[in-house]
Amino acid sequence: MTITKQKLADHLADSAGLTGRDSKTLVEALFDTIRATLTTCGEVKLSGFGNFTLREKRPRPGRNPKTGAPLEISARRVVVFHASPVLRERCDRQAASKNPDVLSRQPMGYF
Repeated sequence: MTITKQKLADHLADSAGLTGRDSKTLVEALFDTIRATLTTCGEVKLSGFGNFTLREKRPRPGRNPKTGAPLEISARRVVVFHASPVLRERCDRQAASKNPDVLSRQPMGYF
């Protein structure tokens, strides 16, 4: 399921009693703050949810999948998310309630 900024704003308006315009402004301000903090500090911690960090990736060899020609993939910065233990436990409980056998399986490295 994809959650858009509009869906977040609509949910915020419904649950907090804000106007549509105010809730949309609040959602935009939140994302603008996260973006600005990531670019200046390289890390955003949301208590009970998780951490967003920037990771530097070095240039590496690659291949054009269409032609097979070798090329270099340029260096770049990527955003990485690590879920908090609270979020992990909530997800595990939700998965276990849908399928009680899920917690007995081997972890698949999602977090």
